[in-house]
Amino acid sequence: MQTVLALPDLSIRQLEYLVAIAEEQTWADAAVSVGVTPSALSQGLAELERRVGVPLFERVGRRRILHPSAGVVLDHARQVVALTSDLCRWAERMNSADEGALRIGMIDIAAVNHFPDVLQQFRSDHPSLDFHLRVGPSRPLIEALSRGQLDLVVCVQPQSDIPGIEIRPLLTEELSVYKPGGGRLGKPANWGPWVLFPEDSNTRQIISNALSHKGAPVIVVADSPQPEVLKEMVNLGIGWTVLPNAQAESGPRPLHPSIVLGTRNLVLATRRNAAQSPSATALKELLQKN
Repeated sequence: MQTVLALPDLSIRQLEYLVAIAEEQTWADAAVSVGVTPSALSQGLAELERRVGVPLFERVGRRRILHPSAGVVLDHARQVVALTSDLCRWAERMNSADEGALRIGMIDIAAVNHFPDVLQQFRSDHPSLDFHLRVGPSRPLIEALSRGQLDLVVCVQPQSDIPGIEIRPLLTEELSVYKPGGGRLGKPANWGPWVLFPEDSNTRQIISNALSHKGAPVIVVADSPQPEVLKEMVNLGIGWTVLPNAQAESGPRPLHPSIVLGTRNLVLATRRNAAQSPSATALKELLQKN
């Protein structure tokens, strides 16, 4: 006979306290963010620690900080809090005549180059929807999705799996090398210096790995998350760059076509097992059909 694991009696509110402690600067700020007193916050977290049965905090001087063993608990807490928020919003929409709200995130090339027609059609099909689009780099968008601040995200495929996040492929785009003035590139050993996306971006990791594989030195003299800034720095002769073709070869000052260095995948990211509204489902279907 299979033994049934007895689950600890955890409260979602206590898990919310733990997430607040991780995301706010002080315990006082965390208490304000969840609408309780610091004393109530401390008592709730002490009870959570007791019920989980592993240390969640440690003292450093007079400060209490998260214990290394709290990381796994915190990952699960974030997922539970985000999914519970999804369920509450879904239930509210089901009891209202309004279409509700939809919050999505996209990297710039997805919103401007790849899916503008999809966004236009979706807005036309759902005129009463409280719709908000956040455009930004992939990593902050995925973090906002994990915290329940966004309902779905179109971004560069993460380098590794993210707990609680489901990934569906959308498209693959080419990344090409561009040098000031265009022309022949010569041997990879002589390429550069470079103006690239910031070091913490997924695309930067793809580019650096591809350049190293080619035998090109990765000497970076400037970085920016904005493709238009990188293009302008190439036009000014500050350095070479690697960009998606759709961004590099469009606009008022396009870069000269060059060789393809590699590819990157754009994906649709959602929270796994989240309760989603009909409007979110409709947008997902439009994006995947495009």
